[in-house]
Amino acid sequence: MIKLCIPDIKELEIASAVDALKSGWLAHGPYNKKFEEKFADFVGVKHAISCNSCTSALFLVLKALDITGEVIIPSFSFVATANAVVTAGAIPRFVDIDYKTCNIDPKNIESAITPKTQAIMPVHFGGQCCEMDKIMEIADKYDLVVLEDTAETMGGKFNNKQAGSFGIGCFSFFPTKNITTGEGGMITTNDDDLARNCRALLGHGIDSTTFEREKNEMPWYRSAVMPGFNFRMSNVLAAIGYEQIKRIDELNKLRQDHANYYLDNLNEINEIDLPYSFEKCEHVYQMFTIKLSNIIDRNLFVKQLNKKGIGASVHFYPPIHQQPFYQKHTEWIDGKLDITEDVSNRIVTLPLYPSMNKKELDIIIKEIKFIIN
Repeated sequence: MIKLCIPDIKELEIASAVDALKSGWLAHGPYNKKFEEKFADFVGVKHAISCNSCTSALFLVLKALDITGEVIIPSFSFVATANAVVTAGAIPRFVDIDYKTCNIDPKNIESAITPKTQAIMPVHFGGQCCEMDKIMEIADKYDLVVLEDTAETMGGKFNNKQAGSFGIGCFSFFPTKNITTGEGGMITTNDDDLARNCRALLGHGIDSTTFEREKNEMPWYRSAVMPGFNFRMSNVLAAIGYEQIKRIDELNKLRQDHANYYLDNLNEINEIDLPYSFEKCEHVYQMFTIKLSNIIDRNLFVKQLNKKGIGASVHFYPPIHQQPFYQKHTEWIDGKLDITEDVSNRIVTLPLYPSMNKKELDIIIKEIKFIIN
């Protein structure tokens, strides 16, 4: 069986997790600080705040900024993007994507802006940044917050600048992502006040951690500055993340190599559209997706690959605006989402992970050609 994704966990990650377990710091602790510092340095920002998921990260930023108006987002994303907006008390406003990149189309953003708009939430799809120059220009023009859903693009760049460093970044460390902690997330920002408020919100509204208070005269003194939540990342998971972030360039290079092998060997098939790499971007291929011609039955295609032991899947179907809760709110859709719906019906995700080998890639390529023929 060739799985859709296999996390790349080495002995260093295991050793650091064991070290965290033996240290006695099982909740938020010293590895969180080390992971955050390393992460902030990699992205090129002042602050990185670890938490328990990217969904929590998005939610926390919206709450910390008191955003309760409209947030412009693509419907072509995992439902967590919209869920974070709704649960934080704001309103998602869905706009269409660009066919080639599957990212939010900047030309659709400006027309969706209303007096209630407070933020733009671009989702960097599958390892490739959105057109952040155009998005930041629109945000500056209308004085809007830019909150980057960077769950799928750890290490991806636009104009040689890291994803998550344009506005406020929110990252995921789910096992399918470019680095993993099992479950986990990170907020990146240059805003001191936002960083302080997010840290308080994720830890019950208390603006210091147990680890930070350890050397205080009264380490048991815990005073909430605001009502908060418990969205902390454990020290054990942070230990894994600390080792993973050290290897991010190596892991992404392997992904890029495998993606290029796919591209070189599938480009002669007229019935599929291959991933498009925008010239200003460095694509890090968190996923490798193809779009099937309308003459191909997508469901049958995926099932045939699965029968051959190939863990192909679909991201994302159905799009968010066609899911039961969001279907009740057609007023949240800006115009028609024709491209979103078309892509959602034709896209297929192929296996891709750092430890893949040429033999596995050749098997997948051979089966794709056989099924289509």
